[in-house]
Parts: sequence; C-alpha cells; structure tokens
Amino acid sequence: MRDAPGPLTLFRFPCPWAGYSWVGLRSGRADAMNQESTRESLLLRLSGAESGAWDEFHRRYGPLIRSFARRAGLQESDCDDVLQESLVSLTRSLPRFHYDRRKGRFRSYLKTVVLRGIGQKTCQGQGTSALGMESDILASARARPDLEGVWEEEWRRHHVRRALQHLSGEFRERDRLAFQRYALEGRDAQATASELGMSLDHVYQVKSRILKRVAELVAQQVREEG
Repeated sequence: MRDAPGPLTLFRFPCPWAGYSWVGLRSGRADAMNQESTRESLLLRLSGAESGAWDEFHRRYGPLIRSFARRAGLQESDCDDVLQESLVSLTRSLPRFHYDRRKGRFRSYLKTVVLRGIGQKTCQGQGTSALGMESDILASARARPDLEGVWEEEWRRHHVRRALQHLSGEFRERDRLAFQRYALEGRDAQATASELGMSLDHVYQVKSRILKRVAELVAQQVREEG
C-alpha cells in the first residue's frame, strides 16, 4: 500500500502537535469534546456570562493564545498573563460584539484582542506605561509583519489539535499509538510496526485513515470557525 501524505504535506505548516501526545486520552474526554458548543453558541453564552462558558473558552482557545504569545517572544509567565488579559478584555467587549458568521469576524477579532495583550506586556517589559496608549500598543504589535503569518499558522494548529481531540475515541489505542509514533513523531514505519506487533501495511493504513478523518474534521471546523 502506498503511504499517505504526511501531515506537513496535508496541512502545509509545521507540525501542529509538537509535544502533543494523542495516546492515553480517555474516551469520555472525547465524548465531552464532541458535546462542546459551536463557536456561535459559545459566544452567546460568553456574552451572557453563563456559568461554564469561560472554562470551555479557556480549554478551546487557551493553547492557541499561549502558543501565539510564546512565538511572539514572550516568556511563559507573560503568555499566561496575555491569556488572562485576553479573557478579561473579551468579558468587557463581548456583550457589544455582534457575531456575523458570513464575515468570519471572530478570527480577526480574537487576534486583535491577543495582539493588544502582547503589546501591553511588551510595554511593561520595556518599563513604559500602557495607560492611554492602546492605539499605539496595537499599532506596534501589528507593525511586526511576521506575526500575521504566525497567527495563521497557530490558527491552523488550533484546528488540528481540536480534530485530534475529537477523534481520540474513534480509533483503538494501539492504532493511535502507531499514528503517534509514525505520523506525529516521524519514527521509522517498519520499527513502529515491529514494536507494536502489526504489519507494515497496517501502519500505513492507520496513518491514511486517521489523516483522512483529521482533514474532514478540520474542514468542518474551518467552515464553523473560520
């Protein structure tokens, strides 16, 4: 059987699951993920300060925000601060935010909120005050053209991570382990097959089936979230 395209070819960006382990996830966790709100209903719940909505938002978008802040050059503790500041900012602004799925505004809206938080942390790190300088802070953050590409890359990573979480209950753990070792970690296919007691062809088939399902879920999520 011919090997399936690797994740780098399929998704056209650096591996989105660096340091991510797909094995050992309980199926109940996957069930909970499948019951998550759509993005639109989650925003409505957030704007209404519904209990549990912020926990879901934190779980869904926290890794995206932290990773983007880290790649923007912030220390780990500052990344956590940016996440918290972003949540506070959203708390204040969401009641006035009108979500229009056709315009795909939330993706850009969230990026603006996070960029503002990064700019504020940068000002603090330079010993300057952020008070009354919001437009300058945002302009400074946006002046880094590299961050646009970083955000797009992290947004796609966000979709792939969510897809893998959703799929954790669809495949046997041994197949997930084969996919983890061969497709995600780049180990040798024959060595993976020998270690797990399966045929080389089965390793290829597992990779092909899982990548196909990931691609399907990512496409669905992109339609829903932008």
